[in-house]
Amino acid sequence: MDDPKPWLTLARASSLHAGHLARAGVASQPPTELLRESRAALGALGLSATTIEALLNPSVQGLAADERWLGGPGRRLVTWGSPDYPPLLASIPDPPLVLFVDGAADALSLPQLAIVGSRNPTPLGRDTAGLFARHVVAAGLTVTSGLALGIDAAGHRGALVAGGQTVAVLGCGLDAIYPREHTGLACEIVASGGALASDLPTGVPPLKQHFPRRNRIISGLSVGALVVEAALQSGSLITARLAGEQGREVFAIPGSIHNPLARGCHRLIRQGAKLVETADDIFIELGALLAGLRMDARAEAPDAQRVFGRALDKDYEILLDALGFAPASIDSLVARTGFAADAVASMLLILELDGWVAQQHGGLYCRRLPGKV
Repeated sequence: MDDPKPWLTLARASSLHAGHLARAGVASQPPTELLRESRAALGALGLSATTIEALLNPSVQGLAADERWLGGPGRRLVTWGSPDYPPLLASIPDPPLVLFVDGAADALSLPQLAIVGSRNPTPLGRDTAGLFARHVVAAGLTVTSGLALGIDAAGHRGALVAGGQTVAVLGCGLDAIYPREHTGLACEIVASGGALASDLPTGVPPLKQHFPRRNRIISGLSVGALVVEAALQSGSLITARLAGEQGREVFAIPGSIHNPLARGCHRLIRQGAKLVETADDIFIELGALLAGLRMDARAEAPDAQRVFGRALDKDYEILLDALGFAPASIDSLVARTGFAADAVASMLLILELDGWVAQQHGGLYCRRLPGKV
């Protein structure tokens, strides 16, 4: 790209996307031709006054900051209509005109599965996301998510542990990683052959209104979206809705009726999402789309005793059975097992140290999965 400024100007007209051009009947022209139009001509295309102002009078400082960012190693501007623009993303109704990419831009065109869910998952949910990510990359898929706390991060890390690629789509400019505590994770993603991507230019903060547009890119890049844990009001359900509208497959993992984070998944299943218990449920549903992938490379979930290193005594097995797969308090476990409270507390401590259970907020305990990441 000789001069990125025209494309960077389009990127700074933040509400503009390729769907606008199609509706205005100018999709056959290079998008940068918009910059040659008069204010009146742009208005006749149905563009808002804010968008027109951003096209005609872009921020000089903003464009300079974008160019400085692009000067860094491994950074690219992927533009609408270029050979490296992801074909699946190009098929959605509102594809971005510009993607800022840090890392392997070709990773955006690989077959991908979005793994999304709660920012505050249960330990079991986090383990589940990581294990599904490991199965997915073992079969040749790339894991895509939003770098958020919780399920997103578990999906990214699961892919990295399995030696696979993962793509993180951010709801802010790539000059500042959000959340900050995932700066190291972002660096690992790039170093492992994955990519960070955003349609937002530098200096744009992670505002609430940016995440739905981020979510439509996550689902648009992917052949399907897997929701692991989600409350009824969550961004993960927005991603799932957008995936359905874009013609992608939607998958959801069910949970306990007592777990608020299972309710979003249960709603999706009632609305037609595919109920998922194993990675095979995803592979079978996607069928021909995955015909060319390494389906023989699927990893099996490891045996519990092999992972944790030793068998449990009978009382510990009874306590784990009583815990089940929904969070429970010590008082609940005392009532279910008949064991003394101090014995239950002591056993839970041992189980936590050995990796069988984890403590959540509020003093509740939850099982962990064998092979957790």
